[in-house]
Amino acid sequence: MTPRTGHIGLNVTDLDRSLAFYRDLLGFGVIGQGKEEERRYAFLGDAGRPVLTLWQQAQSSYDKGRAGLHHLALEVDSVEQVREYERALRVHGVEFAYEGVVAHREGSASGGIFFHDPDGTRLEIYAPSGAEDTPAPSASAPTCGFF
Repeated sequence: MTPRTGHIGLNVTDLDRSLAFYRDLLGFGVIGQGKEEERRYAFLGDAGRPVLTLWQQAQSSYDKGRAGLHHLALEVDSVEQVREYERALRVHGVEFAYEGVVAHREGSASGGIFFHDPDGTRLEIYAPSGAEDTPAPSASAPTCGFF
């Protein structure tokens, strides 16, 4: 018996800014929002199913040197869809870890784009196939690995 991932919770510094990013750029629907004292939160998802929860309680941006979330990978159906997201994100000045679509490893059919949300959390949008002809940034480690 293995549990499935239900939803991912991210601490953010500015809920409005993060909502604009995840809702407007990535297309997540807002399922609900709330407030407890001065702390705010939002449930985001797809077809009414929660996928991501944003908690406005962080005091500073993401720190890759601390234990916890490494990156959040989001799957789409095709490399063409990955490229559509890349174009939209570039228009909004999003910071990318690599240039364009990259393979998950040398010779892999799967691949995607790696970028950061407004708080610096590393994100990935990938497709399970179609990236066979794209480069892999590292010959020995998975692309989503060290950064």
